[in-house]
Amino acid sequence: MSSVLLINALISGMVVGLLLALPALAITLVFGIARFPNAAAGDYMTFGAYAMVAAQALSGGSLAASAIFATLATGLLSLFFYFWVFRKLEERSLVSRLIASIGIAFAVRASITLFAGHGQYTIQAPLQRAWNFDGIRILPLDAYIVLAALGALAFMFALLYLSPVGRRMRAVSDNPQLAAAGGIDVRRVMAILWGIVGVFSGLGGVLLGIKATVLPELGWELLLPMFAAVILGGVGSPVGALLGMVIFGIAQEVATLYVGSAYKIVIAFAVLLVVLLFRPQGIMGRIQAVR
Repeated sequence: MSSVLLINALISGMVVGLLLALPALAITLVFGIARFPNAAAGDYMTFGAYAMVAAQALSGGSLAASAIFATLATGLLSLFFYFWVFRKLEERSLVSRLIASIGIAFAVRASITLFAGHGQYTIQAPLQRAWNFDGIRILPLDAYIVLAALGALAFMFALLYLSPVGRRMRAVSDNPQLAAAGGIDVRRVMAILWGIVGVFSGLGGVLLGIKATVLPELGWELLLPMFAAVILGGVGSPVGALLGMVIFGIAQEVATLYVGSAYKIVIAFAVLLVVLLFRPQGIMGRIQAVR
């Protein structure tokens, strides 16, 4: 097999992995701090993509302004469901909150189809010729997507590990009762968490919508791979979520060179199973909380 094809597949997988690392990071933060798997993350992505389409239509096509509006709108949506649903279920079981998140996912998707229908939409982005380096092709749009994703991820990790807010979030993750006894406002921390979850899921939806077609099932179809990537990296580990999603993305794209696109998800899950056979706790080795 040509090394050029392999390198192109690696680059494509890296792009997909990095942009999906944003909602995957949101999933692992909810699991590490709120202690349940948030099944609505995929549909928050979809909402972000549709908000981007609507903002572009209203603003006359401004890409940056529309992206900012869409990510902030998704953050507000996430906060709305936190205050009206998840906050009221904080003392309930994991299963109760999981089912509530599934219900929210269906509600968001149904609302989108009610107002936007089942048709396909595209986000208008500038078309530029690919950069060609001896057969290695890099789309300028992919480069911009990677830069946006890396910038957002760098901000998130700085917030988590270098700021007072991040220290409070990690304290709540370790022991909510002890954090509250130490003077930390746990509910304020949770509100910040859900705002971050919405913003990162929305940004992931915007970037994916720029790269692909916007459909009502856009995020729902990616929910299982994102959960798999979180498990691969180590549930509750932000760095693990990033590594897991990049590995998952690369595995899928490289698999297309051998088995075709219809079976790439099978190969990616095979990689997950092999890794978990040797490291059941995932790559980063932390199953419970954000450290």
